Amino acid sequence: MLNLYVASTRRKCGKTFISAGMAATMQSLGYNTTVYKPIQTSGIERNGFMQSPDLTYVKTIDPYIGTKFTYLYKSDAEPLVAAETENEPIEIELIQSDFKKITSDCTIIDSDNGIFSPIAPSLHNSDVVKRLKVPVLLITSPDENAINDTLLSINYMKENDIELRGVVINNIPKDCNKQLLVSIPRLIEEYSDTNVLGLVENLGEEPSPQDLISSILNGIDIESVFNVKIEKLDFV
Repeated sequence: MLNLYVASTRRKCGKTFISAGMAATMQSLGYNTTVYKPIQTSGIERNGFMQSPDLTYVKTIDPYIGTKFTYLYKSDAEPLVAAETENEPIEIELIQSDFKKITSDCTIIDSDNGIFSPIAPSLHNSDVVKRLKVPVLLITSPDENAINDTLLSINYMKENDIELRGVVINNIPKDCNKQLLVSIPRLIEEYSDTNVLGLVENLGEEPSPQDLISSILNGIDIESVFNVKIEKLDFV
């Protein structure tokens, strides 16, 4: 199975946008795909039921993509704080059990916040990655903090023996400073042994599924992300 953990250097990098786009792309290429959200904060209450906004967004892109979550909190706080506030502690064993039940060809695990974010006492998102034994795709944004934040995340993963497939720079505005856009990938690759596998432009708040898939196909090296040869890409 093709499994991938999508993490970000910090919030608001468009991580779920990339997760949904990658899932829709893999689905369109013939891979039965699921987006798994181990921990969702900022849950939305509708008609007496709590919904995951991120997984709801995935379904608007492609209703045939499978979706699953384990923990859903109304709070917008860090996962550990949300769990304490709502008195529902996070157990990594339950996340591992839920993940093992997924039988899709491709499972994209959409994290909540950064790789070092705490989820329980003495546990971080990185512990989820290690327990599930999946590689990571790191999402960052093209701003003045990108290089520092990205290199810190990369070094942390190296120190913790986490497999990192590469970095995607997301949310690139049309008027992005050209020098910044050139220097960020160059310095990330120069100061680490990690490849920048994609540059994705900001498509606005509600891109069509077709535009999103096209953006992923044209902007990200899908085969390197999943470490697999995809024959259908030769005809796209």
